[in-house]
Amino acid sequence: MDFELTNSQKEIQKAARDFAKGEFDKELALELDRKHEYPEKIWKKAADLGFIGVHFPEKYSGQGLGVLENILIAEEFCSRDSSIGAALILANFASECVLRFGSDELKEKFLPPVAEGKMLSAGAFTEPDHGSDITFMNTTAEKDGDEWVINGSKIFISNGELAGFYCVLCQTDPESKPTYRGISIILVEADRKGVSATDVGQKMGIHMMSTSEVNFKDVRVPYSNLIGKEGKGFYHVLEFFDESRILVAAQALGTAQGAFDRALAYVKQREQFGKKIAQFQVTQHKLADMATKIELSRLITYKAAWNFDQGRIDPKLTSMAKLYAARTAVEVADEAIQLLGGYGYMAEYEVERFYRDAKITEIYEGTKEIQKNTIASAVIGKLK
Repeated sequence: MDFELTNSQKEIQKAARDFAKGEFDKELALELDRKHEYPEKIWKKAADLGFIGVHFPEKYSGQGLGVLENILIAEEFCSRDSSIGAALILANFASECVLRFGSDELKEKFLPPVAEGKMLSAGAFTEPDHGSDITFMNTTAEKDGDEWVINGSKIFISNGELAGFYCVLCQTDPESKPTYRGISIILVEADRKGVSATDVGQKMGIHMMSTSEVNFKDVRVPYSNLIGKEGKGFYHVLEFFDESRILVAAQALGTAQGAFDRALAYVKQREQFGKKIAQFQVTQHKLADMATKIELSRLITYKAAWNFDQGRIDPKLTSMAKLYAARTAVEVADEAIQLLGGYGYMAEYEVERFYRDAKITEIYEGTKEIQKNTIASAVIGKLK
């Protein structure tokens, strides 16, 4: 088994690290966090340099690389700044539904603007009354001639108010048994008549990202906006989650690394009782535990990404990666605050923001409880 990154992957990793170091200004991050503003200028620069949509084919303005290269960028961005990093790596959220299942026409029309930093994308999956349950949708899409007529509401939609289009999970056959066999994904442009997005309000972390409720009232789109096969949307989204969970794991991994780096730098220069905090054994043991959890998170996240790039779908592995990396992010960020003491509670020292940003990785793209369900189901198998 070869655990070494290729020279090309190392170059991508370094390029992402250098870009983040040069562009992710601390004072700007604090300001954007306070104002709840999207880092638009940095996003456009990242797109110009090819960091957005690296896993898109070159004909769609990508670099034809894999999920592993994409998560290497995500890790570097989030370790430099958990908030700016999260906003950038999710700029193309759910566009993979178009990439993996969409028609050539949809790919040609919508993927290049995403990769070029001209448009954000969004996945409209979660509903107010359903949460993690996507086996039935209250949002409906009915055929009317050569169009779909869509009605319903979605909640907690990342990029909601800023997206150029949504990949919307709809019930296209409410009579199907089981109900999830009547679900489809339909692309809806944000400027369609009847589409509206409203910010969900103040939230704990990821302040730079727009998180919204999106409503569809008699929204008409062409039948050709169907993504993948009619009635197969549930299965398409499950496969998409198998990819997106790896990205969230990388977000968590980078957030954990960033919090650790700041804590390590602090304890190496801060003195108490006549010596560096890093010289106390209790501090050293905390650092050892944190470093171990981060390394284990990195190993399983990289493996999950590599495995996906081999063409294998493994929900158990990707759920394990997200579950463990997200828990690590929360625990490491919490311990980082503890190591900084009162300073850790202050915005200027950043770790409190890393802590706030870490928690979302245990919630979106399937809560930790959903990940455990997926893992347990794979472990137990079918019972006779």
